[in-house]
Amino acid sequence: MANAQQFWYLEEVNLQNLFCPTKLGEAAGKLEHRIFPKGQYIFLPGEYADKIFLVEEGRIKIGTFNESGKEITLSIIDKGELFGELPLTGARNRRHFALAMEDTTCCVLTVDTMKSLMREQRGLSFYLMKIIGNRMLAMEQRLQSLVFKDSRTRIIEFLVNLANEKGQRIGYEHIVRKFLTHQDIASLTATSRQTVTTVLNELEKSNLITYNRKRLLVRDLEALQKLVPH
Repeated sequence: MANAQQFWYLEEVNLQNLFCPTKLGEAAGKLEHRIFPKGQYIFLPGEYADKIFLVEEGRIKIGTFNESGKEITLSIIDKGELFGELPLTGARNRRHFALAMEDTTCCVLTVDTMKSLMREQRGLSFYLMKIIGNRMLAMEQRLQSLVFKDSRTRIIEFLVNLANEKGQRIGYEHIVRKFLTHQDIASLTATSRQTVTTVLNELEKSNLITYNRKRLLVRDLEALQKLVPH
């Protein structure tokens, strides 16, 4: 069995560093840098999928539409993260939409360019496999949560995952910058905005979190985790 240290590059690949001109050489001329203003769709369901995107600055919402045309948020993509990667698995058309939540700058690569980079860069193929696998796992876990957990638990579980995945640890606390709106959290947890507000206020009164529009501070992640039954 391979030693885990052999796969250090699964954690160490820095996509923004990898796509800088000095690392890419001639391939740098094949990259396109685009600015998407807040509220603009980058792509929509059904469109031909021939490009992959790296967020350089800003934030992207990935979602879909229900039968009545209402948006359903599936994930939030932050600086340094990829989206639109499913063409690498053979998908020819988009299944979801991508929307700029704020003015966002993206590095845009064609599928052919990305495949070429994957052949040249040792860890990139494994890293992309990990991204796709983790996102599939996250959707499976989300479905299980919808079936087996109540609204309050889903919201708390979301906060725990957010702190673990995108939070910065400072002492015993975890800070998440660019905190989401209550409506975004409601969409991601299949709850209502009112329920999200109620749960957040409850947790703040219990001194487990503090929050505003710009950040979430989890004061005791372990105590918060204990509120999520397993």
